Amino acid sequence: MILIRPRFEILNISADLTMIEQAGRTCYKSEAKITGVSATEFVRSILKRGHESVIEHSSVTVRIVCDRGVTHEIVRHRLASYSQESTRYCNYKGGVTFVIPPWVNITAGEYNDDMAAGTMDSYMDRFWFDSMHHAESMYIGLINGGWTPQQARSVLPNSLKTEIIMTANLREWRHFFNLRTSPAAHPQMREIAIPMLSRFKRCVPVVFADIHVKKA
Repeated sequence: MILIRPRFEILNISADLTMIEQAGRTCYKSEAKITGVSATEFVRSILKRGHESVIEHSSVTVRIVCDRGVTHEIVRHRLASYSQESTRYCNYKGGVTFVIPPWVNITAGEYNDDMAAGTMDSYMDRFWFDSMHHAESMYIGLINGGWTPQQARSVLPNSLKTEIIMTANLREWRHFFNLRTSPAAHPQMREIAIPMLSRFKRCVPVVFADIHVKKA
């Protein structure tokens, strides 16, 4: 059994501010004001005015590695494209990977029964660990007994690791971060969304710098 922490990777950024400016100025027929350095200030200005439809002309693609409970919430953002690891076709009989919740104090790594002993001080942490170990044992037993992956997956919990590729335009990413970094968001969602927002701010500061994370 393998236990991991969630992570993400930005695969592609198509954030051409000059294209956004060109699209935006088409609305006002002010293309003559375009200069070699005018795009950033134009984008900042339209965002202040709430004219966010213009930034839909650019997008970002991210690979997110998290548990399936989190992806159930991610895919509710309908203005995006997704490609997700399939539990129907992926066979985990060689070992199941689970994502450690942020409130569980367990070191990431590969575990067997002998290694588990003495590694957890908290009874509740050990209870979670044993639940994952049991789920893995049941899954592998069903596979070895002749069930297909799409049948055996029924015993796997929300903590099952999954990978999802998400592509969304910049406006939808702003909506995503405003919702998913909020103190009202699920702790595991915030665990991945807050550092992702920080990276977006470094990559496209003019679009994301005004989104602030509030403490829970």
